[in-house]
Amino acid sequence: AGCFIMSLQQLQILMCHVSLRQIFYTNPRYILFAHLVLNDVLQLLMSTLMFMLSTTSQEVVCWLCIVLLCLSVLTTHATPLNLAVMAVECYVAVCFPLRHAQLCTVQRTYVVIGGIWAMTSLIILPDVLITAATRTPAFFTSVVYCERTNVFRHPAIMVKRDVQYNIYLSAIWFVLIYTYCHIFFVARAAKSSQSKSKKAQKTILLHGFQLFLCTLSYLDHFLLRALAFWFRRYILHIAFVVYVLVLMLPRLVSPILYGLRDKAFRQHLAKHALFSVTIRA
Repeated sequence: AGCFIMSLQQLQILMCHVSLRQIFYTNPRYILFAHLVLNDVLQLLMSTLMFMLSTTSQEVVCWLCIVLLCLSVLTTHATPLNLAVMAVECYVAVCFPLRHAQLCTVQRTYVVIGGIWAMTSLIILPDVLITAATRTPAFFTSVVYCERTNVFRHPAIMVKRDVQYNIYLSAIWFVLIYTYCHIFFVARAAKSSQSKSKKAQKTILLHGFQLFLCTLSYLDHFLLRALAFWFRRYILHIAFVVYVLVLMLPRLVSPILYGLRDKAFRQHLAKHALFSVTIRA
């Protein structure tokens, strides 16, 4: 398991390194991809740490747990938003090709990335503020079992979380479905750009698959509780399988989706990988 995690992280770091080369960081599509991979690397590190703390029942100081939870939530929820933005970029490239360079600029891409982090902050920041307002200072220096439901217990937080998740996921799914349908109709109407449109359709379908996997992360606690009721003896094994399917598998899709399907990226990746192997030899 550890080797698999390290291999996945190395692949993501390599993808990100290639995407940050000069030919790519002037292209909004590759900037978004680099941001996605960087975020996935951080998320994988945080989720691995949280999983280890959970399976070993290790308790930590509350304030440190809050920091870890904030980083974990931020990186987890940034991925679906990034996927939605990338779908919009594909939509603009196919449906408005003449305005793509005007609408999708590097500066606007960085502004959108900032907006992604601002929106994800709205998911966890209210939890911290409500907890700070309703808990005593001694709580933050106490030792706790580091889990989100264990630290952020206020009923208002639970209600807010459910409402936010419903709005959040509904909006992202709407964006993906809307962009896919428009690209599909453009592909049928314009046969000259049919190959480009079909590639964009497949990309957004893969976005949808990855988003579906990300959606499972909202259900992992319910799934674990249900399986623990029936298979209590194998709960650690079940927790690991759920962790791989829900948190690791979506992060594996990202490099394959853009790194290996994109011709320009694939060429630079192969060149860089060959150079690395030559240096090591």
